[in-house]
Amino acid sequence: MRRSSPIRKRGERGLTLLELIVTVGILGILAAAALPVARFEIKRQKERELRADLWMIREGIDRYKDAADKGGIMVKVDSNNYPPDLDTLVKGVDMKGVKMKFLRRIPIDPMTGSTEWGLRSMQDDPKSDSFGGQSVFDVYTKSQGTGLDGTKYADW
Repeated sequence: MRRSSPIRKRGERGLTLLELIVTVGILGILAAAALPVARFEIKRQKERELRADLWMIREGIDRYKDAADKGGIMVKVDSNNYPPDLDTLVKGVDMKGVKMKFLRRIPIDPMTGSTEWGLRSMQDDPKSDSFGGQSVFDVYTKSQGTGLDGTKYADW
């Protein structure tokens, strides 16, 4: 009886252990290089969402103020015609018998995963992180992170 030899014969196919190790090593290097790029893209996408959400809320605040400036909304004297809170933009206000809404919903902050946004009134210092409570003049994220451009998210 003849034993089969461990040497490859012509026409036999397969991988040696060395070829398999080299292939797995190359795949590992490629995966390690792709991971930072994927994280960068995820952060960039969240920043796009944050900019869009801030724009949407600020647009709702501006539309509310425009309607109040035209006399369509009854507001408090010290509010400077800005909304009292973000819920008012979602729930809407009565304008001459018609319910007017300025936001469909309060968006979720992509950086914090919450619908709680930092609020500023006209009376607050622009860099303050405490809300005076008079009216909502501006919004910002409560995230302490820094953007890809080097600025703090809360300054956007």
